[in-house]
Amino acid sequence: MTSETHPCPPPITGNLPPLLQKPRGPSRVLRRLLGVDRPIPARAPEEIEAETARNYRWNFAVNVLDGTSYGFGESFISAHTILPLFISKLTPNPLAVGLLGVVTQSGWLLPQLFTANTIEHLPRSKPVVVNLGLFLERVPLWVMILSALVAGHAPMLGLALFLLTYTWRIVGAGIVATAWQNMIANCFPVERRGRYLGLTNFLGAGLGIIGAGISAYILETTPFPTNFAIIFAVATLLNTVSWVFLALTRETPRPNPNPPPSERDFLRQLPVILRQDHNFRRYLTTRVLGTLGGMGLAFITIAALARWHIPDSIVGLYTTLTLIGQTCGNVAGGLLADRYGHKHSLVLGGLAAAGAFLIAWLAAAPAWYYAVFGLMGLSSGIGVVSGILIVMEFSPPAQRPTYVGLANTISGITGIIAPLLGAALAAWSYSGLFALSALAYLVATGLLIWRVKDPRSILAS
Repeated sequence: MTSETHPCPPPITGNLPPLLQKPRGPSRVLRRLLGVDRPIPARAPEEIEAETARNYRWNFAVNVLDGTSYGFGESFISAHTILPLFISKLTPNPLAVGLLGVVTQSGWLLPQLFTANTIEHLPRSKPVVVNLGLFLERVPLWVMILSALVAGHAPMLGLALFLLTYTWRIVGAGIVATAWQNMIANCFPVERRGRYLGLTNFLGAGLGIIGAGISAYILETTPFPTNFAIIFAVATLLNTVSWVFLALTRETPRPNPNPPPSERDFLRQLPVILRQDHNFRRYLTTRVLGTLGGMGLAFITIAALARWHIPDSIVGLYTTLTLIGQTCGNVAGGLLADRYGHKHSLVLGGLAAAGAFLIAWLAAAPAWYYAVFGLMGLSSGIGVVSGILIVMEFSPPAQRPTYVGLANTISGITGIIAPLLGAALAAWSYSGLFALSALAYLVATGLLIWRVKDPRSILAS
């Protein structure tokens, strides 16, 4: 279909949610940010797929660069090592670390269901990711630098500002996460998603190893709180570079022909999906148990500090080992998933997490924690690839944001409970906390092996 055939195609607005069909007030600004007034030429499905194929190499390159610079930046603000260390400088109260864990585990996941209905009926997901994501996910990092500078003179104010901006960032990322996952699914065919996400996180984690070394050097040679201000500034700069590459993505518009349900009708269909899709429901059970097993994540570094009074530079080494494990998990998870399916990757990741907590439970010396962080990184690397992509294979394309939002929001609800439970157990016993975390991961992995069918094998049969 040429531009001469359709010289001025009308904007598609009839199948948008009601909020975006109103041209006045705040919705007008939102329409501009989401690009819904941009015209969409009429295309047959095969023409959409042909354009997507033409853009594949470009999208692969810019999204790999986005993810690589993002992963590099995240190594400077690791939620499992660097940020708990920062909080420990401001307060001995484990509740503050528990709040960090709540935000880390649930902030990204919880909002996704509430954006799914809108994302499902937008012809383009990229404007949500790029335009809204700039204010919701990228800008807060600049404010986080201020929290480190304030912390030297007013620790409680610095802590409050840090937790506020960290929550702003993680929840903001969760608001745009459904759109990002839908954009990735639109840009990459199912058999190439694993290698894209695996390579991206492999390179990001590889550079992150260098970043962890730099972080360790800064922590050791620069006084507090200047060291953390520098670390946060580097993370912010790299995160901004990541956003620039992300903005270069070429997404082919895919209008949804189905009329959008009201929010009430949308919510009413969710129990129907859970009731009818037995395999997806069983998978969600394993995911909830795995999230519950993560209740000890935020306390691994704190336990090492409390038991052996390790120096700050060792925390940087822990980050390095986590990223080495994550790098291996990215590669293994991507290759294994593309060849055999994401279920096999997730089984390996669950066993690695269970092993990490078992070692943390039984650790007799700080050197044991090297294996803990390596295995936890392996599990995290696999989860980043297969935990995101497997949900896309359970769902029909037209309902992809709904399935993604449902899976992640349910995990997010559990993610609120898990770190708070972890904080209570940590006050009682770190060893008991790690033992229960290992048990939850083992049960989740067993159910995944024996109760969940690989959705790709069902689709192929």
